Amino acid sequence: MTQSSMPELARKPSAGFDLKLWGPFLALAGLIVLGTLVNPVFLSPANLANVLTRTAFTGIIAVGATFVITTGGIDLSVGSLAAFTAGVMIVVMNALVGPMGAGWPVVLVGMLVAVGLGLVAGLVNGLLVTKGRIEAFIVTLGTMGIFRSLVTYLADGGTLSLNSGMRAVYRPVYYGGLFGIPTPVWVFAAVALIGAVILYRTRFGRYCAAIGSNDEVARYSAIDVDRVRLLAFVLQGLCVAIAVVLYVPRLGSASATTGVLWELEAIAAVIIGGTMLKGGHGRIWGTVVGAVMLTLIDNILNLTGAISVYLNGAIQGAIIIVAVLLQRGTASKR
Repeated sequence: MTQSSMPELARKPSAGFDLKLWGPFLALAGLIVLGTLVNPVFLSPANLANVLTRTAFTGIIAVGATFVITTGGIDLSVGSLAAFTAGVMIVVMNALVGPMGAGWPVVLVGMLVAVGLGLVAGLVNGLLVTKGRIEAFIVTLGTMGIFRSLVTYLADGGTLSLNSGMRAVYRPVYYGGLFGIPTPVWVFAAVALIGAVILYRTRFGRYCAAIGSNDEVARYSAIDVDRVRLLAFVLQGLCVAIAVVLYVPRLGSASATTGVLWELEAIAAVIIGGTMLKGGHGRIWGTVVGAVMLTLIDNILNLTGAISVYLNGAIQGAIIIVAVLLQRGTASKR
């Protein structure tokens, strides 16, 4: 592969301060200072643990979204897929309690079901995009409606609740921890680290950037564009499944409202972190910072009470618009 075929990767770093690279980290530092000034409780270990634990769900999904967006695609179905996967997990585990009893074997089966559903859903999305030649926006908009309708049907318009005995067994997956750090935070860190290695240190990661930068040039460079895009959607589905495995023991239930706006939060985290919405360049660590920032904003608003929590979605939408405008402004100066 020639350097000219991968302009985004071949670009030499500028000698000056890269605001796009360090901007998310500076913004995170500013939020921490603001939160400390607003309420001294902000820096308490309990509050910080709560913030990081809440970040884990959408943060893990956002890591997968980084790959999809880097290739120039988008996945709007992640929130609905999370709800559907959680619902099926609960139905399966409840059905197995009778013959198998409430124990870890049932939990493991539920986890395998979640991973299987995530992989299949990602595969279906990817095949429709690559083999069906349908825009990712249209495909995932359609599957978003399908998954949301399916979980509503499973719950008969209500809520699916996990068996009380199973809930007691499963609780440590969310409420447990190691060295005082909650389990979801450890899993989020592991997923982010693995994602960073894949994106920055493997051919697959380089291919994702090359395809997002110019898919025609990538084809001429002997890159299997369809295969890479397909794998990016499968990876997204896997990340959704991991997030659901951590989320189900939190409330032990699933309904049509589970995962609402998760796709917005995941996309916002990716864009805030510096990944180009049009593709061609991805930043895993920026995505992690973006996910933490979104949760911190919610946390600060809750601590101050200055703005209604019902406006959080509006704030996240505004953040996406501003982030994209800043990206375009930066790109126009190059």
